[in-house]
Amino acid sequence: MISKFLLSKFPEQFKQTAFVRYFGFTKIPLIYFVSPTVIQLDEQSCIIKIPLNRRTRNHLSSMYFGVLATGADLAGGLGAMKEISDSKMNIALSFKDFHADFLRRAEGDVHFICRQMKDIKIFVQEVIETGERKNFKVLIDAIVPSENSEPVARFTLTLSLKLKK
Repeated sequence: MISKFLLSKFPEQFKQTAFVRYFGFTKIPLIYFVSPTVIQLDEQSCIIKIPLNRRTRNHLSSMYFGVLATGADLAGGLGAMKEISDSKMNIALSFKDFHADFLRRAEGDVHFICRQMKDIKIFVQEVIETGERKNFKVLIDAIVPSENSEPVARFTLTLSLKLKK
């Protein structure tokens, strides 16, 4: 087992990325397969990067829509997973629905941005306090920073949480 001292020497971004890839490897292999990197996960936002490469590219040399959906899933769910972990409560996380608007082709590495971390933290606390299943709309923008900051896609996912007994 890796000691806490050794873990404290790694940057937070590295530890978060390692967690996401381990989670993907053990629970959802597609996540591991697309090699996501956590760029930022803090009180403000969650930013996930997925590289455009042979594994993630479609026949038009742009990012495959299934990979775009995976990135949106991660950006919308990782913040909730962190808050659930921090709360030490047993909470089931799932997505109730998924809406995507594909605005243009993603022809480079894509960053998936969720700017609702404060709202997600409050949402997790509400679920803990009420003990009831609750739903929350999470908005994610996908951009290709190497091209410009205009979204290539916009996603709305309904995060559904329930306290397990």
